[in-house]
Amino acid sequence: MKKYKIIMTGGGSAGHVTPNLAIIPKLKEKGFEVQYIGTFDGIEKKIISDENIKYHAISSGKLRRYFDVKNFTDPFKVVKGIFEAKKIIKREKPDVVFSKGGFVAVPVVMGAFFNGVPVVAHESDITPGLANKLSLPYCTKICVTFPETLEHVKKNKGVITGTPIREELLKGSKLKGKEICGFDSNKPVLLVIGGSLGSKVINEALRGHISEVTKNFSVIHICGKGNLDKSITNKNYVQFEYVNDELPHLMAYADIVLSRAGANSIYELLALKKPNLLIPLSKKSSRGDQILNARSFEKNGYSMVLEEEQVNGEVLLKNINKLYENRNKFIQNMAKSDLQNSVEKIVDIIANSIK
Repeated sequence: MKKYKIIMTGGGSAGHVTPNLAIIPKLKEKGFEVQYIGTFDGIEKKIISDENIKYHAISSGKLRRYFDVKNFTDPFKVVKGIFEAKKIIKREKPDVVFSKGGFVAVPVVMGAFFNGVPVVAHESDITPGLANKLSLPYCTKICVTFPETLEHVKKNKGVITGTPIREELLKGSKLKGKEICGFDSNKPVLLVIGGSLGSKVINEALRGHISEVTKNFSVIHICGKGNLDKSITNKNYVQFEYVNDELPHLMAYADIVLSRAGANSIYELLALKKPNLLIPLSKKSSRGDQILNARSFEKNGYSMVLEEEQVNGEVLLKNINKLYENRNKFIQNMAKSDLQNSVEKIVDIIANSIK
């Protein structure tokens, strides 16, 4: 079997890195040598380095849709990053580049294009992010998660694949989840996930009514870095800043889930058939992609949705109880979904794109 080389990229948030982790084992199984290009200090550097994958760092400015003084200087960093990525790709001679998006991806995709290397990209959300919009002209194929995304992509480039899910997430142990949390009651378990940075709105609403919530549920709260509240002493409440290896077990242990509506997260909930209440990021603090993701899942009967502006302790408590009461209906709807884990399909597209 011929050994191929692939350079992957994606960064700026965990959502632009973890899908890459999902397909790396399958790429290696197919005989690919895997390398990675990211930024010098982004979250992707630590995540990828922990996987013992050769890592190349480049400069990259953040691409913003709002006014910021750095908008005047970051374009120069992007241009510098293009030359750095072009040089790395010319030296390493990969057969293909795979991009998961994020601001570091633009220089890498363009660097690959200028070296004549095919590029496969993946878009998680319904509407392409700014980085993928800029990258699209230089891509050979773009894998999309939602059918609606094809309206934003040239027909000959877009392929519906769904989003890749890490195999280990599907192998969680309910018993290990209980051991991690240390709960001694048999109450149903609510898992609350506010994203890698946490959510002030969700954290405050939940903690403000934690006594009422824990009357009916044991609560696992992933609150985000720097957001622990050590003043809460409740035997039915446990909190973590961030989890990695523990997540599959916490997911297996949970009966229902309260979550943001990032595409990676909601597809994991779908794969695990976890009844969920989604609170998407509002348009005030995002481009509105999570709102579209959530509404798509609501329309298909996979999720309940609560707008961020509606969130307060009483509303949250009411919706959590409603979700649990109707959990079987959501499980049945998710069981009918034909959206499967897309790892194999994406790896085949990557392999077929090699010249």
